[in-house]
Amino acid sequence: MDRKSWIMWLIVSAVVGLLFAVAIPFFTKSSSKPLDDSSSSSKSESSMEQQQTSAAPSSSPMEYEVFLSFRGPDVRNNFGDFLYTFLVRENIRTFRDDEELPKGEKIDPSLIKAIEESKVYIPIFSPDYAGSKSCLQELAQMLKCCKQEKDHIILPIFFMTEPGDVRRQEGAYKEPFKQLIKKKKLDAGTIKEFEEALWEVGKLKGWHVTKSDGQGAIAKDVVEKVRKHLDMSYTLVTDELVGIDSHVEEVTNLLNLGYEGVKIVGIYGMAGIGKTTIAKAVYNKVRGQLDYYCFVEDVREILLGHDAVINLQSKIISGILRTDHKVKDANEGIRVIKERVFKRKVLIVLDDVDDRFRFNQTLGNLDDFFPKSRFIITTRNKRVLEFLGESKLYEPREMSHDHALQLFSKHAFRTDNPPKEEAVLSKKFVTVATGHPLTLKVIGSLLFHRDRIFWEAKLIELKDIPPTEVLERLKISYNDLEYNVRQIFLDISCSFIGEKKDFPVYMWSDCNFHPVTGIRTLVDRSLLKLNERNEFWMHDLIRDLGRTIIREEDNLHPWKRSRIWSNVDALDLLESEEGSDLVEVLRVNMAETDLELTDKNFKKLSGLRYLEVHNGRLTGDFRGILPHVRWLRLHECNSVPSDLNLKKLVILDMHGCPVEDGWGGWSGIKAARKLKAINLSFCGKLRTAPDLSQCRSLEFIHFWNCWEMSGELHIGNFKNLTVLSLTMTEITKLTGNVGRLKNLQEIVSGHLIELPSGISRLSSLKILKLTSLKPQSQEVVVVVLPTSLKHLSLSSSQVPNLSELQDLEELSFERCDQLEIPGDIWKMSKLKTLELRDSSFSNGGMISSTLPSSLNSLLIHGCEPLVRLPSLANLNNLKELKLMRIQVREIQGLGDMEMLETLVISNAPNLIHLNGLENLLLLKTLKVEGCDVLEKLPSISNLTNLEVLEIISCRSLSEIQGLGELGELSLSTLYIVDCPAESLLRSVWKLGRLRELHLYPFETDGHHLSSREQFLDLSGLRDIKKLFIFGFKGLANVYGLERLEFLTLLCMSDCTSMRELPDLSGLKNLKVLNIAGCTQLMEIRGLEQLESLESIDMSGCKSIKKLPDLSGLKYLEKLIIDECTQLTEVAILESSESLTSLSMADCSSIAQLPDLSRLKNLNSLEISRCTGLTEVVGLEMLDLLEYLFMSGCSSIKELPDLSGLDSIVTLDISECTGLTEVVGLEYLESLQQLKMANCKIKKLPDLSGLKHLHELDITGCVQLAEVTGIENLEGLTIKR
Repeated sequence: MDRKSWIMWLIVSAVVGLLFAVAIPFFTKSSSKPLDDSSSSSKSESSMEQQQTSAAPSSSPMEYEVFLSFRGPDVRNNFGDFLYTFLVRENIRTFRDDEELPKGEKIDPSLIKAIEESKVYIPIFSPDYAGSKSCLQELAQMLKCCKQEKDHIILPIFFMTEPGDVRRQEGAYKEPFKQLIKKKKLDAGTIKEFEEALWEVGKLKGWHVTKSDGQGAIAKDVVEKVRKHLDMSYTLVTDELVGIDSHVEEVTNLLNLGYEGVKIVGIYGMAGIGKTTIAKAVYNKVRGQLDYYCFVEDVREILLGHDAVINLQSKIISGILRTDHKVKDANEGIRVIKERVFKRKVLIVLDDVDDRFRFNQTLGNLDDFFPKSRFIITTRNKRVLEFLGESKLYEPREMSHDHALQLFSKHAFRTDNPPKEEAVLSKKFVTVATGHPLTLKVIGSLLFHRDRIFWEAKLIELKDIPPTEVLERLKISYNDLEYNVRQIFLDISCSFIGEKKDFPVYMWSDCNFHPVTGIRTLVDRSLLKLNERNEFWMHDLIRDLGRTIIREEDNLHPWKRSRIWSNVDALDLLESEEGSDLVEVLRVNMAETDLELTDKNFKKLSGLRYLEVHNGRLTGDFRGILPHVRWLRLHECNSVPSDLNLKKLVILDMHGCPVEDGWGGWSGIKAARKLKAINLSFCGKLRTAPDLSQCRSLEFIHFWNCWEMSGELHIGNFKNLTVLSLTMTEITKLTGNVGRLKNLQEIVSGHLIELPSGISRLSSLKILKLTSLKPQSQEVVVVVLPTSLKHLSLSSSQVPNLSELQDLEELSFERCDQLEIPGDIWKMSKLKTLELRDSSFSNGGMISSTLPSSLNSLLIHGCEPLVRLPSLANLNNLKELKLMRIQVREIQGLGDMEMLETLVISNAPNLIHLNGLENLLLLKTLKVEGCDVLEKLPSISNLTNLEVLEIISCRSLSEIQGLGELGELSLSTLYIVDCPAESLLRSVWKLGRLRELHLYPFETDGHHLSSREQFLDLSGLRDIKKLFIFGFKGLANVYGLERLEFLTLLCMSDCTSMRELPDLSGLKNLKVLNIAGCTQLMEIRGLEQLESLESIDMSGCKSIKKLPDLSGLKYLEKLIIDECTQLTEVAILESSESLTSLSMADCSSIAQLPDLSRLKNLNSLEISRCTGLTEVVGLEMLDLLEYLFMSGCSSIKELPDLSGLDSIVTLDISECTGLTEVVGLEYLESLQQLKMANCKIKKLPDLSGLKHLHELDITGCVQLAEVTGIENLEGLTIKR
């Protein structure tokens, strides 16, 4: 630098220093003391920043983040002030110390406190820094804190000095340090401490500032480094992040940080599902990309208190400023928030928000925030998020079983996996927790360090009642509900899960529970879901919450509770004739009891509004009984009383009851003036429709499968009728003034021969299905249809004029003879779906009409006379095309359907090509099956979105061009079945993104064409999860199998030339292994190390002589080793406690089994035709065993006492010619099948106690003289 530049630099530095001295008078030692914030709202943004961040009240958990240390005279008016100002503007709380020690020369305790609190230390080593005792004391203290706290860091700045001089106290640092020692008379210990501090800090990487450097740029760089470190320091502590990556990715994608506008993402769901954990993880991941950020927990609790909005605003501002800040009113809060984040990107996370929250009242107008600002809101109430306009919503899914087991293990064992001996029991707890993170953590913690007796007892308890802590969290949402909504919630949780909502709504409406708004409230609060079929669904924990609330109504007396859903409780109540008017809902299944229900059983249940009886027999005088019942559901009841009190009845459901035309109860139904719905489905004895003319409130009539019901049905009086279902009846005509049924929305019938003349006036009719399930002698005559129709299905060649049906969205023709598609069908601009099934066409096997371009889905199935399709080139909106069982040779216009995503062509034996396939760039699914003469496909290399490819039984197709080029793109599922494209085997390794692969060999005339020796290279399938290779007789080698670390299912059955497999020990995720029928395979290396295995099938592996020790397979549930004829032992069984099914039929070389008593969970045992087996030790201890097959075990002469097999359902000891008796047989009360054909047993015990026995096979038991006790066993079939 020349002399002139040097002078200019000094002048600029002096001017800058003067400006700071004037503009920022508090840049002194006193700035480190707390300042009054009361006037902050009237100050400029710059002064506010400085005032708010340079100090903090003593109540703050951490007053400072950065400690800035420099020698005042050296850098006060230049670089030090630059840096301090930039730190303050970035909202970083900074302590600045640039003064000498006061008299007494002891470092002030407040300085030590400031150093200890700060996370970042910035010493500015100026030329005279080493001459300041206070600076060196601070430096030594910084070094000490960094050694004690791993998240503290020193960022040194060497200002006009050399780092080497600082380390060694040489050059510019030699004389000042020497003078300090002399002047301050430092002792040897202090000198050593200072020297070590200078040496250690001088070695650190920092910034070297010289005269020629741009100091402002360096200061900004320092601030950026500080921010990054503080971002790490402010990482929120989250729960165990098990299985959270996919959630974080999805929410981050919804945030779309690259989008210029402001965005809100809402995370909603039931309590404990992981909303907060996900929000924290996302916050930790993305906050560094925004300027300001804060996370406010428990917003719901804040909003319950006094001055709720003000307190919430104060929390938000304090989070942004990283210091306590109080506002006086809501307007001031909004103003301060806007001033603080003006022209800055902000991330604000509000956790656990409820319907008290109002965005505008708390944060102001969303549009006022700086572009790219983001908000994340978690809530149990979806409705809260709908008030926020264009917010993106995310509902966390339940945890997968594997992740759930991992989370449970972290709390129950403090490891990622359960110990082997606890694996089975752990999985049962995971099942009880139903993938709910909070429940998994609570249960796991509850079981930590507890003995097995406690575990087993707790498992039984938790099957009925979830942990109290979980229920209390869930109950918060319930407590906020209004009375009527609580009643709906309790009804559903106890009785209506899986129920379509229509019937319950009828009942609740009559009870003034306001179900429309009530159901919406439950859905919004994540207490209820409606599936695509409009059925109620609840998480098991939510269901259990409702049932626990009901139990608490009276813990000792079920009949004093409002709802009874347990069949045991219901039977006890009815048998004892107990009860009270408190019972509102009762469900009972009488299939397992001989009890006949009479009026006495219901006499005390006068408060019932819902009664459901299955398989019952109801008799007696029911006059005056059940006066308040709104919904009577009698399913398959053998007898139904004719004098039921039905005055308040709203729904009558007698599915499968044997009521006849002369049943006396029809008069009672006529008196049910409130009746809205009647279901007589499967009432097969009804020959005519009952007279319901007086039930003028009817909205729903369902006579489905009343196959004897014929004639006419008068419906003209039912002004409120919405649904009429007559499928599988012989009703041929609807009478009455049908045209005035303005509410009728749906008619379904298969045998109408004419439609009522007024049908065109049904302005609400949306669905009309007149398709028969069998050929008709007379077609329905359809003339004019209502223009309101959206879905029309016909079995008639006489197609009405469709040009007026401009709202039609779905059109289906089924079993039509000589059908002619209307020429003006192209005008139907809203038609989305067209289906043609099992029909013939009048125009010589062709469809000549132009189809509407609005179609999204086209299905042609079973129209085998069809030889020509119309051109499909105009169907530029079509997404799904399915052509099955047709005779066409080509598909014209295929390449023009640029929106097509699914193409299925099945059983088209004349199809010769698929020209244009290569142009379907959006295609995701391609299935070609049964196209016998199709020799070639166009190259599919352009189909970069293809996910699923299935080529099945295309016996002339020898190659698929371009398949290998899709390897790194989207293809995830591949089926190559019964095709001669064996060249594919050589390119499979290229499909790196494949998740599922099915390979089946080409066969003709029953002979495999794959007999020559082959190999298969799988090394490139790095993402594969499911692999099926079946029946390749010549396949001898599989390369790369050992590298497929994500594989969960491996099936390589009937590969009869396979002699060995690679070492499988690396397949740590493998759950299912099937190598059945690999007759030459001699061993399975690494099998014993596959800790995730749940099922092994190696039946027919006749060359395997010995199994490895499988005791480490703690999850193994199913083992099949049938026909392993050279296998001599299965010693692994002794410690396979998880095993539920063991099959080893035809293992003729096995002479002895190990003790089976440890297989506590065994459900099925198959040892048939193990002719060398002489005994089965431990069999009597298998109290969970249901199925025992041991036919043909001719060497077994004696069985242990079987009386302990409490669960046994099937016992097959046929052909056990060495047995002469079966001890304990008479005690097997669950036994349903007993097979003992061709045995030499001479005597059986009295079988009268086997009440469930329905099959007894004693064929060929010539020595058996008699069988006693079977004369009173109802329904028993005996084979002699």
